[in-house]
Amino acid sequence: MKLTFIYPGITGKGFNSLGEGMDSGWISHGVASLSAAVKARGFVVDLIDLRALRDWEHLRAEIAERRPDVVGVSMMSVDYSPGMRSLEIVREVDPRIVTIVGGPHPTLLLSEVENDLRIDHIFLGEAELTLPDFLERLERGKPSPRVIPSIHPDLDALPFSDRDLFLDEWRRWGYGLDSPEVPFVAELPPPFVTIIAGRGCIYNCSYCQPAERRIFGRGVRRRSVSNVIAELKYLRDRYRFNSFMFHDDCLTEDRDWVIAFCQAYREAGFRQPFFCQSRADIIVKNEDMVRMMAEVGLKGYFIGFESGSDRVLRFIRKGTTRAVNLAAARVCRKYGISIWANYMLGLPTETKEEVLETVSMLKEIDPEYYSPAFYTPHPGSDLYDYCVANDLSLIVDHAGYRRNPTEPKIKGVDYDFLRWALAESQRRKPWNVVKRFARKIATRYASPRRVARRVRRWVRGALQVTRPT
Repeated sequence: MKLTFIYPGITGKGFNSLGEGMDSGWISHGVASLSAAVKARGFVVDLIDLRALRDWEHLRAEIAERRPDVVGVSMMSVDYSPGMRSLEIVREVDPRIVTIVGGPHPTLLLSEVENDLRIDHIFLGEAELTLPDFLERLERGKPSPRVIPSIHPDLDALPFSDRDLFLDEWRRWGYGLDSPEVPFVAELPPPFVTIIAGRGCIYNCSYCQPAERRIFGRGVRRRSVSNVIAELKYLRDRYRFNSFMFHDDCLTEDRDWVIAFCQAYREAGFRQPFFCQSRADIIVKNEDMVRMMAEVGLKGYFIGFESGSDRVLRFIRKGTTRAVNLAAARVCRKYGISIWANYMLGLPTETKEEVLETVSMLKEIDPEYYSPAFYTPHPGSDLYDYCVANDLSLIVDHAGYRRNPTEPKIKGVDYDFLRWALAESQRRKPWNVVKRFARKIATRYASPRRVARRVRRWVRGALQVTRPT
């Protein structure tokens, strides 16, 4: 029996966008994990990645040529339209193909897909255990329910994500990079990979929860340090990676795990730089942990600062303050850690004065990387429900769920002002420009490697001058 996954992530950049940064050059760990679990049971699996195709007719031709028994689509809300269009084409090519869907959107908005005739079965939550069981029943001719509940797996018992599912498919369509995934910052050189150490989040931010809990359950289930190190060794042997990134929602919330990881990472001989997600309050309260992470290779934190207004931070249940955000930035500066600053403009109830507080906070933080968004109500979150209850949402199709600062998302917001604020938030203070230039010059000319190279050139030149003729 053959299962073909269709990856529908083309809402941002469209067809023929393979290799174009994060949107189009990274794997889906959900699909890669499912592939590994299904292959471990002996089934044949392949992938059609819409990012690599020319158009919908190209997908039609691929389905006809590959002739799968089952087609599976995992989709976030933003991918709903291309995901469902893909299943429509599958039905047109061969109505006998069994169609299945899973992922965040079907789990959080089951009502939208439950009665759609393009779908035979719907998998809720995590499916590493339920999908292989389903395929075995299907192969034996046994029935399965239309909606299949989630079973949370023991993460250490799962096989490592099947990155080759994506990489092998990409190479069929001209992907020529040696890197399994496309690097996105200068601090992380290729070959570059991403990894997930755990699932879930213990925090209660209203723009995320309770969606996260509905998918992964309460709390965080994290792989053992030894299991993560084993995967990194596998990735080192297979891809010779030079850098990586943790995808976890908040890797640093378990201090003991992080410290154990740092020790094991060093002992295993790793020196590769990495990025991970953290929180401002964790960074401030655990400076010794931050220092240890920097010593073993941490080069950058993704930090959800979100707002510079204490009232807004309370409203979204962030659990931090403006002062904590600024203190976290100072800790990062102290240990040479780059800051990827996530923040939102246009949150419900936010005033123009509060937007300006976010702008002034960003100017003071002076991050290496800005990652802004116009607040977007995402299904499954309490803030989404707030927007629906107060008739605020301006989203008219699923593509509107993109986390982008380019289009209106909710009513009652002056988006012309937000566009100005967005540009202003990324305009560095003159003093910060000077400091950055000085650091760049210092890095260029104070690098021990560069100094040694210049000394060797000087010595060779001196020897040539003094050598007897």
